[in-house]
Amino acid sequence: MGSRVTRLIRNFNLENRAHREIGKAKPKIAPRHPSTKNNEKTITPEVSKTIHEKNESLLMLLKTVYVESKDPPVKPLQPKKTEVEERRPLNVTLPPNSYGISEITDVPKGKLSIVEALSALNQHKREPKAWSPEKLAKEYSLDLKDTKALLEFFIPFDVKIIPPKPKDTKQIEDS
Repeated sequence: MGSRVTRLIRNFNLENRAHREIGKAKPKIAPRHPSTKNNEKTITPEVSKTIHEKNESLLMLLKTVYVESKDPPVKPLQPKKTEVEERRPLNVTLPPNSYGISEITDVPKGKLSIVEALSALNQHKREPKAWSPEKLAKEYSLDLKDTKALLEFFIPFDVKIIPPKPKDTKQIEDS
């Protein structure tokens, strides 16, 4: 029902509005810069004639040009040589049947599993002096720069506890 009403309003007097838009004066063209006005007057009829006529000597030179292109030979695709990544065993013990995480036994050097990242963050939060970024980097085979960034920007344990309201606060009663 609403679409019919909106269609009627939208199409009301459409033809007259279209003719009014078409009949409006066209916008003026921006004036030319004074430096370009001189260039238009310099083209004389003789110059335009020489521009548009065929030059036989240039045409013969163009016909003598022969371009030959060759594609480079296609090499068959070879699988990339797989570099053996250095791997290290997990530093944490996982409870059995923890949603498929226990299947992971080792991790590439320079990377962390989720469980290791959480345990490293927890260790650093509990004892920041004992578990410094340098020690965590050495323990988990990480770059020091990456370890510092992990400790600075990844904060999953930032819990804010809102204290409960005291019971002796006065409240406005509805009457």
